[in-house]
Amino acid sequence: MEIGSAQKLAWENKTLKGFNTTDVALEFGLLTAEVGEAFTAWRKGLPDFGEELADVFLYLTALAEMNGVDLDSEVARKIEKNTRRTYERNEHGAQIRTSDV
Repeated sequence: MEIGSAQKLAWENKTLKGFNTTDVALEFGLLTAEVGEAFTAWRKGLPDFGEELADVFLYLTALAEMNGVDLDSEVARKIEKNTRRTYERNEHGAQIRTSDV
């Protein structure tokens, strides 16, 4: 499934079911909660880890839709940008970006 299609389907489901479609701050809070649930599922090795990641994606697409962001295009653009970047490890072992061509 394409990101854009998923974004539209997720939005249609939210509106059909009467979920939040206007409060951006609330949606960020709900997204944060879903990230926490995904982390817990991963940390505990629970079988619903994939479903929790899907929930994170769905809340993220809702935020994009609320703000008029074409997430499909933005993800493609960001991936392309990231492929041009280079990194080196600093003295602490952290990856530091060395170019942003």
